[in-house]
Amino acid sequence: MGNRVNIGRLATGISGFDELLGGGVPEYSFNLIAGTPGSGKTTLAHQIMFALANPEQRAIFFTVLGEPPLKMLRYQQQFEFFDFDKLDSSIRFVNLAEDMLDGNFDRVIKRIVDEVQDFSPSLVFVDSFRSVVQSAPATDKGAAALQLFVQQLGMQMTSWQATTFLIGEYLQPEVESGPVFTVADGIIWLSQLVRGDSMARKIQVVKMRGSQQKLGPHTFRMSDSGIHIFPRAVVLPSGQAGARRSAAERLSSGVPVLDTMMGGGIPAGYAVLLVGPSGSGKTVLSTAFLAEGAQMGEKGVVAAFEKSPSQLLSLRLNELVDAGHVGVINTRSLDMSIDEILHDLLLMIDTMQAKRVVLDSLSGFEMSLSPIFRDNFRESLYRMVAILTGKGVTVLMTAELEDKYTELRFSSYGNAFLADAILMQRYIELDGQLRRVISVVKVRGSEHSKDVCFFEVDGDRIEIGAPLATYRGILSGQPQRKGRTARVRKNLRMLK
Repeated sequence: MGNRVNIGRLATGISGFDELLGGGVPEYSFNLIAGTPGSGKTTLAHQIMFALANPEQRAIFFTVLGEPPLKMLRYQQQFEFFDFDKLDSSIRFVNLAEDMLDGNFDRVIKRIVDEVQDFSPSLVFVDSFRSVVQSAPATDKGAAALQLFVQQLGMQMTSWQATTFLIGEYLQPEVESGPVFTVADGIIWLSQLVRGDSMARKIQVVKMRGSQQKLGPHTFRMSDSGIHIFPRAVVLPSGQAGARRSAAERLSSGVPVLDTMMGGGIPAGYAVLLVGPSGSGKTVLSTAFLAEGAQMGEKGVVAAFEKSPSQLLSLRLNELVDAGHVGVINTRSLDMSIDEILHDLLLMIDTMQAKRVVLDSLSGFEMSLSPIFRDNFRESLYRMVAILTGKGVTVLMTAELEDKYTELRFSSYGNAFLADAILMQRYIELDGQLRRVISVVKVRGSEHSKDVCFFEVDGDRIEIGAPLATYRGILSGQPQRKGRTARVRKNLRMLK
């Protein structure tokens, strides 16, 4: 009595799907793939079938009152997973339309039994199962017959040691009353969210007996290769976060004077927010941060939310990419979700074992999201930053901030609280010219300079000069410490 039954798992091979299922589809289970029309149910079923079917593990696909098999195959063969060599030998399609015309469930069961016994499949699919439900007479007798049909089908499939998938179009209210939802071992729900010209697809494992599935809806995308699922990354408790580095370790920003202003550099594992108006040098400073990492043997990743890679890559950064020190993710395609972006980021970080990440920029990040996800932008950004820093990665985020000269702001999104450190670049008007200045607004848990210092962009490098307060002191004739006036005047000459 103490021996536990070992439930086998069937790996679907669909990107991200097995992770949602807790390791794959339980063998010999009775599953329902449900959702709204056009949400990808049939494509998901076919992708599972073609991934699993082989001469030793054959599959049979029953069509009821939905699409005729020839029409369905005409469109499904456009996907890369479709394998013509498996037809008839490993996969058989059977049309049950004539058997369902009068709603005779006994005849349908007999036809299914005959076909299964003849082909001996390990995988059975019925599409669309809702057509079976709709063919039941609208009487108590019809409902009872449908309940019996579902139970008989489930028992038959289990006795044949077959893993079964019923595919059907359902609306949410039907979930609570449909008999098939009670009998099913697993329920997989697909849906589409539409807002204006934007659409997002979601998948949710509502139920999967004997599995520790990932709860909640997750984003997926359909392409020529099939369905790609992006499981929602979650923030792990601090004890499980993994390789979070000690903040006592300091990283160089690539600009020595700025490191001094920050109290010794950027604490490892911190999220740094670099804000400033257009053209102030945010991307140049980000490049210096990545280049310094390469010098120290730390690989980096840059996510180009605003510019395309060809626009983003300066000569210096291009050399780092070509040398394999920096990876670039192009995220300019619209209608993305936070899960899709974070999936690509984490994959590249793990592949390259990267320690430095640049997100350039937050405004581009927001625009790259589907309008459906923009309402939760702050929550999405919080989750992204928490997950990245939890992996021990040091993150530099850039944000364009309109310089209004009459007010001091640190973030146009109200997200300054997410950052462990804030650097601000601004323009000031001085002697009839616009001059760049930089300051360290915040470094959590560390002393830092309060000075506002001049700086210049020299090609792809940042050169920081004198503090603004010292410049004004010289102009006003205030006494300076010995030797300091000469150094300040030298810095000011450099900046002119």
